[in-house]
Amino acid sequence: QVQLVESGGGLVQAGGSLRLSCAASGRTFSRSAMGWFRQAPGKEREFVAGISWSGGNTYYTDSVKGRFTISRDNVKNTVYLQMNSLKPEDTAIYYCAATVRPGVPSSTYGYDYWGQGTQVTVSS
Repeated sequence: QVQLVESGGGLVQAGGSLRLSCAASGRTFSRSAMGWFRQAPGKEREFVAGISWSGGNTYYTDSVKGRFTISRDNVKNTVYLQMNSLKPEDTAIYYCAATVRPGVPSSTYGYDYWGQGTQVTVSS
């Protein structure tokens, strides 16, 4: 079992930065690939970034490449999403997710555990 709690969301102006954190509890965190997803009002939840259990492999959706960075600290049981050059279209609830399955899925169906989400609002 893995329990996930996100933090770090808030209101920021376009061009600004935020760092999201996802604190995990449970013995399997260090063996779990992690993902960040987001869901805007009226839209489906979409993949933003993913990281392998070792941190050696990272993946991003095209719209955030070069602006967002995912990382993890397996000692602190925490995964991060550094978001720079934020745009109004980044506004959404951001969720972290964990999976013990092989690889780093980009689909919601590939993840077994979810946090409650944190709101990110980017004003123009």
